Amino acid sequence: MKPNLNTVEAIMRITCGLTGLAWGTAKMSRRCWSPIGIMITMMSAMKVAEGVTKFCPLKALYNESE
Repeated sequence: MKPNLNTVEAIMRITCGLTGLAWGTAKMSRRCWSPIGIMITMMSAMKVAEGVTKFCPLKALYNESE
């Protein structure tokens, strides 16, 4: 797995991901099985993981097809 994100993109993904995680967690604290809260939390966790590893699978697929 070769990193395909630069430092600025990684920091933005981590920041937006943590913001989304906080929002999704707050949403789920009011309604435990809120589908929107669960979906936002899962997508945000994926963005944080992409930022930490500096690897985006969708970007890798797009670059591979070209």
